[in-house]
Amino acid sequence: MIRTLLIEVEGQGLLDISAALSNVVRRAELDEGLCTLFIQHTSASLLIQESYDPSARRDLENWLNRLVPENDPLYTHTLEGPDDMPAHIKAALTASSVSIPVIAGELSLGTWQGVYLWEHRHQPGKRRVIVHLT
Repeated sequence: MIRTLLIEVEGQGLLDISAALSNVVRRAELDEGLCTLFIQHTSASLLIQESYDPSARRDLENWLNRLVPENDPLYTHTLEGPDDMPAHIKAALTASSVSIPVIAGELSLGTWQGVYLWEHRHQPGKRRVIVHLT
């Protein structure tokens, strides 16, 4: 089964999509299998990360922004603004897909794990995540 999640983003940062994804899995009535996610964008990514303490997400965002700064004179791909090339680099360093086992009809995430869309651009918009359940 394949579904598409259309996710509204307000700008740069980690957005928890665990609940929306869990709803898709529950509605599929899949007892056991694999849930694979794929983001159809080159300036956003997917991540499984701690969902309990928001400071862990802030630290990740701050670290990646320091690693890949905007307005670096090395960049020539700046057509869409100063966050354009850094967003592509951040997406290249992270993941465009993740897979999560489904056990007893639920995503088998660990106690403190959540699934995140990591938006690397500043402007709001919509992102498409393909959900493939097998």
